[in-house]
Amino acid sequence: MSEVPAKITAMEHLTALAGLDDHPWSTVNHAYGSAEDLAGLLRTFAEGGEDAEEALDELYGSIVHQGTVYAASVDAAPYLARIAASGRQTVDALRLLGCLAESEDEYDVDPGAVRAAVTAQLPLLIPLLADEDAAVRQAASWTVGHTRDTCTALPAVQARLATETEPTVRGELLTAYGRLDRAGAVAEARVLLGADTPAPLRLAAVFAVLDAQEPWLAAHSDAVLGLLPARETARSGYADEHRDPLRTIVGILLGRDSYADRESALALLDAALRDERPEVRAEALSAADRACTLSRSAPQRLIPAIAPLAAEWAAAQLLGKIGPTAAEAAPVLAELAAEPDDEAADQALAALVLVAPKAAAPMLARALGRRPRAMQCVAGSHAPSDVPFPFDPELFAAVRSRLAGKAPEHPEGCKDRGCSSTEDHNDTAGVVHLLRQWGPQAVEALPELCAVLPRFHYAATAITAVVAGAGPVQRKQAATALQAGARKLLVAQALHELTGETGPLFAAAEAALATGGRGGVEGARALAELGPAAAHLAPALRTALGRTVDRDTTPEVDADLALALALWRIAGEAAEVVPVLASVFDRCAGRQWFHWTAARAAREIAVLGPAGRPLTAQLQALLDDPAQAPSAVLGLLAVADPAGLDRTRLAEAALYSAETRADLKGACAALRALGATVLTSEQHARLAVLATGDRRLVVSGSDHAMIREDEQLRAALASVLDRVG
Repeated sequence: MSEVPAKITAMEHLTALAGLDDHPWSTVNHAYGSAEDLAGLLRTFAEGGEDAEEALDELYGSIVHQGTVYAASVDAAPYLARIAASGRQTVDALRLLGCLAESEDEYDVDPGAVRAAVTAQLPLLIPLLADEDAAVRQAASWTVGHTRDTCTALPAVQARLATETEPTVRGELLTAYGRLDRAGAVAEARVLLGADTPAPLRLAAVFAVLDAQEPWLAAHSDAVLGLLPARETARSGYADEHRDPLRTIVGILLGRDSYADRESALALLDAALRDERPEVRAEALSAADRACTLSRSAPQRLIPAIAPLAAEWAAAQLLGKIGPTAAEAAPVLAELAAEPDDEAADQALAALVLVAPKAAAPMLARALGRRPRAMQCVAGSHAPSDVPFPFDPELFAAVRSRLAGKAPEHPEGCKDRGCSSTEDHNDTAGVVHLLRQWGPQAVEALPELCAVLPRFHYAATAITAVVAGAGPVQRKQAATALQAGARKLLVAQALHELTGETGPLFAAAEAALATGGRGGVEGARALAELGPAAAHLAPALRTALGRTVDRDTTPEVDADLALALALWRIAGEAAEVVPVLASVFDRCAGRQWFHWTAARAAREIAVLGPAGRPLTAQLQALLDDPAQAPSAVLGLLAVADPAGLDRTRLAEAALYSAETRADLKGACAALRALGATVLTSEQHARLAVLATGDRRLVVSGSDHAMIREDEQLRAALASVLDRVG
């Protein structure tokens, strides 16, 4: 390798861009198509004027879009390296190159080609490891490490690490060393864990130990505790995954899924949570949140340390996520919820609602309009879906009073309270949903529900819920209110449920069909529930199926699925419906955003029974996709020839879906439907790991619901396991 000057002089700036305009950019693509714009973006960035930052942003969006790299990324790498070496925009150019080399998410480009393109620029990059500017040396260390090149990059990083004196740069070099040679880096790191080692270097040493899968020792925990608070130290480094060090360390240890590592992680957290410094506790609470999301045993272990911190928002929020398991924190939360400060009281009451709902109910009643977070946890997006909020007479009275102020004759109600129309809508939705949960216990609220119905149609579902089992006077009052608003499909459905009247429902469903889109789907589903009684509207369904579609989108495919299933439920003609359903699967095949539509179709065609047998092959094709497999299993069990089903294969597809977290609820349903006798002993053992292991399965979705959903899933899997075993 020929020696390259440490920095190309400014006179050579034009050389750095040589050939830029003649390069065949139109022959390669980036995230937005043709890369013809890259020449201008690279030049604007290199010149460093007032538009350089915007050009850099566009370069990131084009050649490393959300972490994905493209063929144009390969072509841009040499120019970026020359720009970096020219001494202008050096740090930014190096960081962009590092992102290119780091990515393993490649689109329409040969595997490894982008990293190889950056590696080819090492003759220009390695001299920057010795630049006079520490910021340049650090950026160069990060980028060179991401090349994973052991022939040229590794000895260069080793040599520079031996002479570098700046702690932040040394930390980056050690991290780069770990990417290039884990064993060598960990040998270096073992002697850098002591309190005399500068914090950036010590933190890098801790991660070098973790990345090398070294056994976690007391010395490592001591090093971490000595670094806390560590976020500020981490900000000096480039590794995004290290931005919240304690949270990351705990996540890695729990990910090892061994008793020793789990105990180390939780002991480390317990100590940090009990620290007297607020900034340390803040980092510890973030890490504890991560631990409780990953580990089923973490909440029980950590609650004694978290509960005394309930006055801190992060602690209260975490206790709410944990739910009833955190019952020992209820007295602390109740005391805080009684505070005069509405903001602090609301956050405590929101947690109390989820931890001890019976204790929370009367407190919510006394401050209903001033506790939006708590109400969200009672009947909003954060509310448990499996357990209704307990009925409380005092809260019921407060809910009735609040709903009475929302009737059309009180339009000034929300304005006087200073809330927006969106806030008012959400508030109304919350109290109506709560009454719906309470059902017949809330029948005395019927007048308020009827009064609010004209401007809030969802109240129709609560009306039918509260009058279930009521006397004729109240049922007539409900029917009169629903008849007045039955032009709306939801209201017409409620009226049909209450009285059996079909005329308003036929009219509302036909009107919804005519709107197309989501309205058409809802109209079709409403008619499907009526079955043969809706036969006179079958022509309207056929007309909707024959509509002209300009662009085949998921809503269009969803509409055809709903229309076909409605026709089946109404007319029962398989010859008419099965080809439409087959086209739904064909249109979804191989299309990135259509896999959930195909899964829904597989699940819903079960209603056809044996009449859906011609769709067997298309259902079997879905078994190889973990996200679609559980629905395919359920569909096959309903429509396929039982003699031709390989139930062990179906169980494997469902089990693998659960193991990969692709469709956990669907996998549970599929395993239950398959029955107890189909699992092999090996599959039984794997199911036991899912049901009884410490590692949580639900690790994505709503942040507020993941712990609760995992507990529900564990119970469901355990019931399958009990039936099997």
